[in-house]
Amino acid sequence: MKAVTYSTTGGSDVLTLGEREEPRPGPGEVRVRIHVSGVNPTDWKARKGGGPKELPRPQVPNQDGAGVVDEVGAGVTAFAPGDRVWVWDAAYQRPDGTAQELVVLPERQVVALPDDVTFDEGASFGIPALTAHRALTSYEHAPTELAPGSLDGRTVLVAGGAGAVGHAAIQLAVWAGATVIATVSSHDKAELARAAGAHHVVNYTEPDTAQAIGALAPRGVDIVVEVNVSANAELDVKVTGANATIASYADAPGADAVTIPVRPSMSKNLRWQFVLTYTVAPATKDAAVRAVSAAAADGALRVGAEHGLPITRFPLAETAAAHDAVENGAVGKVLIDVA
Repeated sequence: MKAVTYSTTGGSDVLTLGEREEPRPGPGEVRVRIHVSGVNPTDWKARKGGGPKELPRPQVPNQDGAGVVDEVGAGVTAFAPGDRVWVWDAAYQRPDGTAQELVVLPERQVVALPDDVTFDEGASFGIPALTAHRALTSYEHAPTELAPGSLDGRTVLVAGGAGAVGHAAIQLAVWAGATVIATVSSHDKAELARAAGAHHVVNYTEPDTAQAIGALAPRGVDIVVEVNVSANAELDVKVTGANATIASYADAPGADAVTIPVRPSMSKNLRWQFVLTYTVAPATKDAAVRAVSAAAADGALRVGAEHGLPITRFPLAETAAAHDAVENGAVGKVLIDVA
């Protein structure tokens, strides 16, 4: 089978396309024939590492993907060959990501994909949607698992509403009943955030961003889904209401620390939550997977330019170019056609 691997961390030129022996599923495992592999910033960051380093065995990149069950191991009852599925965290602490034709995963990391949900959408869930779900549910008054109506009456601010996590956060929050305000840096990105379902969009490059958000949320924002907390901490404190949560899921290049306005945070009883989807508690991850699956089945997690997340596609042989596109800030979602 065809697979992209790297044996040394470094630039995208370490990625090579070659042939590998087909893996076989063991007890409790599922083999999936990947149709579409999703690329996230975490994929190129893991590949790049902290500098050139030899790996103990070749690594297949990419955490997310969607395809069809090809074979199941002993004891697997939830899936059968031919079932459409999406997968998550395929390459986390494992050598086998989704940039290959066949991947074997524990049954828990394989999720049914409804017939009316595309492989593009399935390959876009994983890291972005599960991260967004954790950010939204870190709010003290939110349930541990989102559902329609579970955020009724709440106001969510999504920073960077045109990004993949921001897009998923908008869609999940709207599905759960929240009023959503998104911040963006351009008119084109504003249109994407609106297409995703944001009720209000604010261009943060214009003056008086805090005033504009305050006019839309007079009692303050309840949840902030934050992509650049080191730059936006002061703004976030200004626009949040009492007992709000600011959930940060990313760090800006070169910014490895954040200054938190302590007294204003204390006066509002703010919660600062940092999010890494890989290391959340298993029950929290399972709740996120269930909620994302339910939202997808309801048609709430669509992708494509008409839904606010443009798709850029590459063939498997151009996985390096796909990684470069994400590293260079491609707007929307970068996908790799594997099958």
